[in-house]
Amino acid sequence: MRADAQNTVEKIEKSLELLGQRLDVETAPFRLEEFNARVEDPNLWDNPDAAQKLMRDRQMLVDAMATYDSIRQDLADNVELIELGEMEEDEEVVSDAEAALKTLEKKAAQKELEALLDGEADGNDTFLEVNAGAGGTESCDWAAMLARMYVRWAEKKGYKVELQAESAGEEAGIKSAVYKISGQNAYGWLKSESGVHRLVRISPFDSAAKRHTSFTSVWVYPVVDDNIDIEVNPADIRIDTYRSSGAGGQHVNTTDSAVRITHHPTGIVVTSSEKSQHQNRDIAMKALKSRLYQLELDRRNAAINEAHENKGDAGWGNQIRSYVLQPYQMVKDLRTNYETSDTKGVLDGDLDGLMAATLALDVSGKSRAEAQGS
Repeated sequence: MRADAQNTVEKIEKSLELLGQRLDVETAPFRLEEFNARVEDPNLWDNPDAAQKLMRDRQMLVDAMATYDSIRQDLADNVELIELGEMEEDEEVVSDAEAALKTLEKKAAQKELEALLDGEADGNDTFLEVNAGAGGTESCDWAAMLARMYVRWAEKKGYKVELQAESAGEEAGIKSAVYKISGQNAYGWLKSESGVHRLVRISPFDSAAKRHTSFTSVWVYPVVDDNIDIEVNPADIRIDTYRSSGAGGQHVNTTDSAVRITHHPTGIVVTSSEKSQHQNRDIAMKALKSRLYQLELDRRNAAINEAHENKGDAGWGNQIRSYVLQPYQMVKDLRTNYETSDTKGVLDGDLDGLMAATLALDVSGKSRAEAQGS
């Protein structure tokens, strides 16, 4: 086997090893038998929430087992084809099998990264909050660009996106927006996006065409599972209703239905501006519980907690990523040093590379790629 092909095989085998460890491949068939037995329980749906969680957990195990078996089988088949092609001196068979191995390597690497999403809340749906920093119209426009970027990313993943609340900028863009993003591992993927995002560009709002720097903060927190008990003391919160407004013109909504909940001990403020005040109270309370749950997760993880405490204002010194559109094109994550010149692709939602690099950070703060290269 040629050296390049052998190197590819070794990389796939390493990914398989990690996938097998995460799956606990030896016990997986027995765990599936347990799930199947519980699914057949006639009383299962007496508790719909528990039943749905059981079905989700079972499906995740089935998918993980299928992925592991598929990669292992494809690896064996293509190695066999290469050996057969080399024996018969059939270069076309060898080349086709080597190309298939390259494709399989990318698939295995992607699944390996997804296997890193094994935190307590990684599988949950998520709330994503975007807030413009200081800078008026510039920052509000940047906040709208970021919100669009995450919506595009989520839609490409097949996730469901629901706008929970939005505050429009005075001249352009948005001051803030909150989205609920639903889908498998939505929080696990997006949690690395919390922090300050910096934009450098020639301002479309500056007649002198000068370069401007804008900041917007992003905060991500998981939707709390109904089985997780988060107690909120009524004495610790203030609930306000206020007049919400839409996009203008015939779409203006001027009912006093919007709800704002302020949690005094933490200073957390959550809002919802759907049509029904009752619905808004429910949505806002769930968002508050999710934020409080996120704080608890932060306390359990020193690294995440430090990032939360140092998040600070949306400005200099606090950014996690820079997006430079002039004088050159570059997006660079300051935590991993991952960078790309495809700024248009990133702003259109091609974020997997940036997210994957952060997910692959080891405890020393170096990415796997850097660690392997050192």
